[in-house]
Amino acid sequence: MKKFNPSEENLTQYIFFTGKGGVGKTSVACATAVGLADKGKKILLVSTDPASNLQDVFNMPLNNKGTIIKEVPNLTVINLDPEQAAYEYKESVIAPYRGKLPESVIANMEEQLSGSCTVEVAAFNEFSDVITNENKRKDYDHIIFDTAPTGHTLRMLQLPSAWNTFIAENTTGASCLGQLSGLEDRKEIYKLAVKTLTDNSMTTLFLVSRPDETPLKEVERSSNELLDIGIKAQHLIINGVLENYDANDTISKQLYERQQKALNNRSEALLKLTTYIVPLRSYNMTGIENIRNMLTADISTQANTVELKDTHFQTLENLIDDLYTSGKRVIFTMGKGGVGKTTIAGNIARGLAAKGVKVLLTTTDPANHLAYVNTKVEGISISHIDEKAVLAEYSKNILDKAREAMGDADLSYIEEDLRSPCTQEIAVFNAFAEVVAKADDQVVVIDTAPTGHTLLLLDATQSYHHEVERTQGNITPAVQNLLPRLRNEKETEVVIVTLPEATPVFEAERLQMDLQRAGIKNKWWAINSSLLLTSTTSPFLQAKAQSEIQWIEKVKELSNNNFIVIPWKESVE
Repeated sequence: MKKFNPSEENLTQYIFFTGKGGVGKTSVACATAVGLADKGKKILLVSTDPASNLQDVFNMPLNNKGTIIKEVPNLTVINLDPEQAAYEYKESVIAPYRGKLPESVIANMEEQLSGSCTVEVAAFNEFSDVITNENKRKDYDHIIFDTAPTGHTLRMLQLPSAWNTFIAENTTGASCLGQLSGLEDRKEIYKLAVKTLTDNSMTTLFLVSRPDETPLKEVERSSNELLDIGIKAQHLIINGVLENYDANDTISKQLYERQQKALNNRSEALLKLTTYIVPLRSYNMTGIENIRNMLTADISTQANTVELKDTHFQTLENLIDDLYTSGKRVIFTMGKGGVGKTTIAGNIARGLAAKGVKVLLTTTDPANHLAYVNTKVEGISISHIDEKAVLAEYSKNILDKAREAMGDADLSYIEEDLRSPCTQEIAVFNAFAEVVAKADDQVVVIDTAPTGHTLLLLDATQSYHHEVERTQGNITPAVQNLLPRLRNEKETEVVIVTLPEATPVFEAERLQMDLQRAGIKNKWWAINSSLLLTSTTSPFLQAKAQSEIQWIEKVKELSNNNFIVIPWKESVE
């Protein structure tokens, strides 16, 4: 694997960077844009990322019209806000019905259009205008996009049935219906955008990951999704690779060995992709000079020795003590993949069991489930929700019902919608409700849960209750009691798990807002894998640790000082 140097690559006019939150795709996209502009190329950099920190990167306010970066004369930056676009789009769809339909129906429509799928469609709506703009095509050598649409969204846009009015009226139970209603007039623009995306002579896509097991598995899923709809010009960038380690520092050696293990265990599918690395940097990706250095500067030029500040943060033990003394019966760990929520759920379960509490630990991760079984901790029983099995059963029920009233084209839309993240959450909802009901006689610790949006979607006009009646014939007490129980802060605690980095903290903040909309209160936050709390003597890692402080301060503010910090360990989720 060689280091990524865009000026040495034969790049197409359109360049996309995609990947899960926190892998560094914005930084890599910015560094690519600056590097090519410095070589004399005319560059347009466009962000459609809801968690975009482009304004921090360039240290200036940005807008959706285009800002010329003074320090990089050949670079223009457009910062689109898909969440604002999604809000405006939602209002445009719903406004005609206000005052004409009951408030309960309006509330249901609003929630249908409040999820991540709608934000994605809104983002696609925004960047379609850029990718199909002839003037921009003529004015710029390269147009670089920070964040590409997912395969799910692109497949949905390619289905003829997605544009039919049945979407808004359908009652078959699929989870994110209606995202495309009202966009018929943009159909041809979307077609041209998708055609450009799938043209290898015009578009190159870089999948961005980190040298860790979970992000590499996620990027493989994204790659397969995009291959499904014809985007074959894919390359892989692995960001944040520690190129060598300090022989005198245990933490540095462990980090290096863990990364190498993840890299060596890449799947066959990923090994087939042309792969580049970007070295781990000790500094935050803000400011033009740091972005310029990201792809070119040697680590040693940046690794200045920094004194670690005195840190007296609350610990995992403090969190467990509070959960124990407050008598919480249902405890969730929530967060994006790879932040360590499964590991923390297991540690909370062990801590409560050590205090004599009877604990049921539930996970949707088969691998971690087996790990906890092997520990055989007294007082802990294990429950595993098989997401694939419950999703298959749920999908079958939906499709069987849909076949009674729909043709094949419409069924294709339903099948695609059943692949959405919201549908997967709804599919596990019944099993999830049954597990939570067991909190009557034990403490239930769950390492995953439906998001606030999905809970509201299910609750709106009792849509989930109607769906259960239709597909299964009865509403169990577990389902009926679930939301009241989750909204009872004396009984339920949601521990939001994040990392001490920009994107994971921004995404965790959105998760908190989502829960608040659903009436679910959250007290505790956990910042995982902090180098600041390790005993590293590596000057490079000490400098890296200092960059965590601003994000720890941000979590302190968001959590009202109810947060813990967990040191980086050799083995995490």
